[in-house]
Amino acid sequence: MTDKISSHVLHDGDSRITVLSIGCAVQDWQVGGRRVVLGYDTAEAYRENPMSVGIVVGRVANRTAQGRFSLNGQVWQLPVGSGGHHLHGGPLGLGRQNWHMTPEGGRAVRLTLHSPHLDQGYPGAVDFEVRLSLNGGALTWEMTATPDRETPINLAQHLYFNVAGTGTVRDHTLRLNASHCTPTGPDQIPTGERLPVDGTRFDFRTARRIDAADPDSLGYDLNYALDDGAGPAAEVISPDGMRLRLWTDRPGLQVYTSNTLTPFASPLPGGNHGPFGAICLEAQDFPNALNTPGFGSVLVSPDAPYRQVTSIEIVPT
Repeated sequence: MTDKISSHVLHDGDSRITVLSIGCAVQDWQVGGRRVVLGYDTAEAYRENPMSVGIVVGRVANRTAQGRFSLNGQVWQLPVGSGGHHLHGGPLGLGRQNWHMTPEGGRAVRLTLHSPHLDQGYPGAVDFEVRLSLNGGALTWEMTATPDRETPINLAQHLYFNVAGTGTVRDHTLRLNASHCTPTGPDQIPTGERLPVDGTRFDFRTARRIDAADPDSLGYDLNYALDDGAGPAAEVISPDGMRLRLWTDRPGLQVYTSNTLTPFASPLPGGNHGPFGAICLEAQDFPNALNTPGFGSVLVSPDAPYRQVTSIEIVPT
């Protein structure tokens, strides 16, 4: 029998967020009655969820080339998808598993999961914890992973935001604190370079409307190398002034304008589950870092466990 999916509602001021135990998913996020994320209207839809809507992805987020990496002299093979690469932890990764949920009042919830050795092909048993807390309009992910041996970990939240509540995000304004990006080849695997965004359509250091930066509607699905600084790493503003701001301690941010998003299950009212219906801002370590030495290590150990803190605030003007 399939484990029952639990849910818990966080609320503070005008913000109301529904969290599911399946994949630590944020099913719904409303600010003043406006729904600002895409979601499905039943929790059961998240057991498959092919577009990773709302979940925490891992053990290793984004793409790992050919699903292979070497660790301590051994080659590890992970499951691969239709493109021949490993994506977001595999078909039964963390975002497809049912976590244990412990509510902590109306403003926080803790989710835990024990992932055994060889889960989705990864070495080592790992204890994961995700704590979601709401403070005013800001939702914070505190994510930790403690393994029993050296193993790779790179977690990311994968929410689809539309701060206008409906329609396209091409009329939203985007600002990124990033002067470099990591370009990819046709298969979406990074080339290993860090290139400046100056003078390109990828330059959002000064706030730009997405449609003005991308007049040909090519869309974005790219990791940005975040610059140091105390301010928000990213900001998104709807045409009527609703504002999203993101802070993170991770070095990278995958920006995806849902170029290839397609409907899957019955959506929550108002959501556009199609191209440019939302924008994902996935705080992460760099994609394919396991095979790109210049991208930094994503290896953790019992003595040096994983920790990420990412906060996203959504407030009216």
